[in-house]
Amino acid sequence: MGGMLGYFIGYYFWWDGGLYSSYASLFFNHIPGFSEELFQTIQEKYNIYGFIIIFTAGFSPIPYKIFTISAGAFDISFPIFVAASIISRSARFFLIAVLLLNYGDKIRNIIERYLNSLTLIFTALLIGGYFIVKYLIK
Repeated sequence: MGGMLGYFIGYYFWWDGGLYSSYASLFFNHIPGFSEELFQTIQEKYNIYGFIIIFTAGFSPIPYKIFTISAGAFDISFPIFVAASIISRSARFFLIAVLLLNYGDKIRNIIERYLNSLTLIFTALLIGGYFIVKYLIK
């Protein structure tokens, strides 16, 4: 639900009738390095890799809020956004639940200490595998 709220914040506050809203203009005018060209470049990446981007953000320790708001601002398909969010967030939380269920307190310290690093490594391997399959194996 929080992801959907973020999506709608990006969708409704970034645009004003097809033009950038005053909120968007604040970003362009006051954040060094953030420009309309950069925004459009990132938007092109979301159009191509929207599911992968949201899945990665949902599974990894990267701040998910940023990606939910930007998904709305970039107007990616809402059903794709919801599917990627449900799959990735569920996978992350069920992984922790299964580990705790099977190993109990013995694994708790390991999870607290290493989970973020392990999810980043897993996500990198997953994305790398995706690109290998897509571009190298035909």
